[in-house]
Amino acid sequence: MNSIVDKNVLMRFAFLFAVLGSIAYAFAAPADYFAIQVVDDQTGRGVPMVELETTNNVKFLTDSAGFIAFSQPELMDQDVFFTVKSHGYEFEKDGFGFAGKSLKTTPGTSAQLKIKRNNIAERMYRITGGGIYADSVLLGKKSPIKEPLLNAQILGLDSVQPAIYQDQIYWFWGDTNRPKYPLGNFHTTGARSKLPSKGGLDPAVGVDLEYFTNDEGFAKKMMPMPEGTPGPVWTDGVFTLQHEGRERLVGHFTRVKDITTPLERGIMLYNDDKQQFEKIVDVPLDSAVGPWGQAFEKKIKVDGVDYQYFSHWGPPNIRVRADFASVTNLSEYESYTPLATGTKFAGKDTKLDRYDGKLVWAWKKNTAVLSNREQKELIDAGLMKPEESPRNVKNIDDDKPVLLHSATVTFNEFRNKWIMIALEIEGTSKLGEVWYAEADHPEGPWSYAKKIVSHNKYTFYNPRQHGFFSQDNGRYVFFEGTFANSLSGTDTTTPRYEYNQIMYRLDLADPRLKPLFDK
Repeated sequence: MNSIVDKNVLMRFAFLFAVLGSIAYAFAAPADYFAIQVVDDQTGRGVPMVELETTNNVKFLTDSAGFIAFSQPELMDQDVFFTVKSHGYEFEKDGFGFAGKSLKTTPGTSAQLKIKRNNIAERMYRITGGGIYADSVLLGKKSPIKEPLLNAQILGLDSVQPAIYQDQIYWFWGDTNRPKYPLGNFHTTGARSKLPSKGGLDPAVGVDLEYFTNDEGFAKKMMPMPEGTPGPVWTDGVFTLQHEGRERLVGHFTRVKDITTPLERGIMLYNDDKQQFEKIVDVPLDSAVGPWGQAFEKKIKVDGVDYQYFSHWGPPNIRVRADFASVTNLSEYESYTPLATGTKFAGKDTKLDRYDGKLVWAWKKNTAVLSNREQKELIDAGLMKPEESPRNVKNIDDDKPVLLHSATVTFNEFRNKWIMIALEIEGTSKLGEVWYAEADHPEGPWSYAKKIVSHNKYTFYNPRQHGFFSQDNGRYVFFEGTFANSLSGTDTTTPRYEYNQIMYRLDLADPRLKPLFDK
């Protein structure tokens, strides 16, 4: 009897060792990897999204700490040449013109590569998606965020809309990818995080997101539609205001058929009990103006009255009194525009307001905004001169016009100016070039800009500046955007980084910005 028990025990131990052996094989020990870290030659900080490629075309991408956990059975413990490249960065070339370096790939050892940053803004880390610190985890290194691998089953998130609500940062995104199926959440995803001053992470380190989730542990629908209602729901213009003695969170949503065809619009109000938005006002599809685009973080006082400002397809161009009655009444919204009062859509035959021969830009109710693309059409048609616009933005380096797409604006104490982080429509990479500009007033004039981020045939759309993260009296400015190949003209996709949010930091004391400041 004892011999039978002993035999069963031995069999169980044998099975356990076999299982442990398979686990060890699947998750190698840190000592089994050759660690490579790519760092910024200016700051010494690890650079995310740097691609290393071997001579047999095996490619690797650095994680948010700049690490690669290298383990290729045929390439270990020998000299291996890696080409090194990244958007907005360049690696020194050797005598034959190869941008890379040969490294001895001995397991358990490490190497560091310094890369030159051409971008003025520094790439900091990826905020969303899976495997943010995957290589760091494999190498046994500590992650700065609580969920370095997979948070709430989310692999991709589109375009952020943040607001400070109840002393926390509330974040909202659009279409959301998941591991189990190509279709995920298309009715807005949300999360919360602590402010740095309230126990949150230093924004130079990362953001710890606490997602709102459903019963499956995946992102819940923050703006749900009735069962069977077709189309994704996109959120913009999110901000807070006081109503009935308490703070409320308000925003605008659009339900769409596709990227250019809206099906429904509305103003939404956050329900704290349900932890989701609810529609409170219908916005007609032909409405001239509403709470669209990027809402300013702070209210602006005009003649003693607080106003909520918005940037929609360019510099600030929409505002409304910051009270609940005005916000929920579309007739109270104003556009900063040269279009004749009452104009709903801009076009080549649009009437413009002129007085004594001069074009009049002013705040007008029930009147459409003028996007930068529409402004260019009016200029090309001879209806407007470039110098007549307070948004006649030009490149400080060559005086050529810069056609801006989306923008985000805050007041900056370091510069004592209104500063704008804006995306260019075309440029060297379609919807991938980010510019910095500043003005004395939100309305402008916005005259000159300096490119701060560039991509190689890749988009980085809907950038968002985070004034609540600014450091050193505004010297360091943080902003993020959606990194994707959409509309870029390339079929290339970037593992893990694709369709996710990437954080950048801009140092306003960078000497490369001085020509702009001196203009």
